[in-house]
Order: sequence, then C-alpha cells, then structure tokens
Amino acid sequence: MSIKKISKDQPKNFEFNSKNFEIANKIIQNYPNGKQQSAVMALLYIAQRQHKNWIPLSAMKYIAKFLNMPYIKVYEVATFYSMYNLTPVGKYFIQICTTTPCMIRGAYKLVDSCKKKISKNQNELSKDKSCSWTEV
Repeated sequence: MSIKKISKDQPKNFEFNSKNFEIANKIIQNYPNGKQQSAVMALLYIAQRQHKNWIPLSAMKYIAKFLNMPYIKVYEVATFYSMYNLTPVGKYFIQICTTTPCMIRGAYKLVDSCKKKISKNQNELSKDKSCSWTEV
C-alpha cells in the first residue's frame, strides 16, 4: 500500500469558480443546520474536478473556511480516501490494487509494467505528462 504524498509544487490560491461555488452552496443546503461539515467529501471532489484532477493544499484550506471547520479535518479526509489525488495526475490515471488478493492475482506484474512504460515512481507523470499511476 502506498503512502499519500502532497505535491511539492503548490498554487498559492484556490477559489471555487462561480459555477462550482453555486454547486457547493446547493450541496451544503442538503444538510441540517450545524451539520454542513458533512459536505466535505463532495466539496473536495468539486475542488479536484476544478483543479485538473488533483487537490492542492490551498483548496483544502479554502474548503475548511467554506465549511467553518479545522483545516486538519479536511486534510484527514483528503489523505484517507484514494479517490482524492494530492499530486498532479495525467489524463490517463491508472490505479493498481496491491492488496493481498490482488497481489496473488499478479498485481505486481502490472506495477512493473507501469514502472517501465509510464514512470519509475508512482504518482509521477510520464515524460509527455499524459499518464501516471499509483498503488491503491
């Protein structure tokens, strides 16, 4: 299993564009008063879609302020779930399951192929920046 790492290259600022701002507010309205922080996963997904399929730290801080919750709580959610990317990924993003059942079925053959064809290290873009891979 891999450990999630944060990209070294981070944008300074992040804000939802006007369309996503409206969507985020509609999502928050689905929750009862005092429970809006439960929208954190949906807002992280919106931020990831807006930011070329990865979530920068500035987006996590923005979401924390947006939901009036501690930044560390947003960070915990983003780092726990494999659906959130914390580094840039290519247009073609391959996720390889390497749990015991998958390992028995040959997952590491796929990992070796990715190392040869895409990049030596996971979470690293290919030379043409179109593809990346990771273990999940």
